[in-house]
Amino acid sequence: MNNDADDMRISVLSSGSGGNVIYIETNQHKILLDAGLSGVRIERLMASINRSMKDVDMMLVTHEHTDHSKAVGVLARRYPQINVYANQPTWDAMADTIGEVPLAQKNIFPPNMAMSFGDVDIESFAVSHDAAQAQFYNFHHRNKSFVVLTDVGYISDYIYGTIKNANTYLLECNHDVEMLRSGDYPWSLKQRILGDEGHLSNEDGANTLMEAIGNSTDRIFIGHRSHHNNIKELAHLTVASMLEENDFGVGTDFELLDTDVEKASDLFTL
Repeated sequence: MNNDADDMRISVLSSGSGGNVIYIETNQHKILLDAGLSGVRIERLMASINRSMKDVDMMLVTHEHTDHSKAVGVLARRYPQINVYANQPTWDAMADTIGEVPLAQKNIFPPNMAMSFGDVDIESFAVSHDAAQAQFYNFHHRNKSFVVLTDVGYISDYIYGTIKNANTYLLECNHDVEMLRSGDYPWSLKQRILGDEGHLSNEDGANTLMEAIGNSTDRIFIGHRSHHNNIKELAHLTVASMLEENDFGVGTDFELLDTDVEKASDLFTL
């Protein structure tokens, strides 16, 4: 018999170019993935789903960019029960921006590594992004999986093998290519975003999903949307249309959900 109390529960607290924070819980662990807002805003978002930072015991960091790491140091110092995990290049790159993290709370999570933490197994995978060593994660619990993949310019065969047929995805659809090309960003920044170490466009995100999702997939979040070069409705329409045109059952086989920087998603059970 399935016991909901043993399931993994997740909320996308914030996702976008303005900040990224995800909450994941099992019976044994309360986990924050990234802390790209102020500590106060993260505490408020946690309260909005009836959870508290006082119960969080793990924090994983994907990379040093401030929309993912802004409150890592603040929260670690404020809540000494939290063990913080990142790869060594990310720790080194964050050192001057997040302040001191007590040595007892600092942990190394290498890229392309699977680690077990009681009732949750976490698999890291390196991505192509203009950071010291960006990595994202696949969370496994009771034969179900949750993949988070944003801040990536190019999807390798290794990544596809790692993320295939997850139950839930948070996948990047950062920009609309035409909005980006015609916008007021300097050309050098446009090249960075469009390059192999940049970000996935709406179309790139849809193409990635078509290669990755499988029969087990029942929920997809559209994540890390740019506030300058994208619109929520446009990203959703682009992804949904491309999936439907290729005979994927949007709304029947799986839900396609939007995310926001200011509002947490409902806490859902994997």
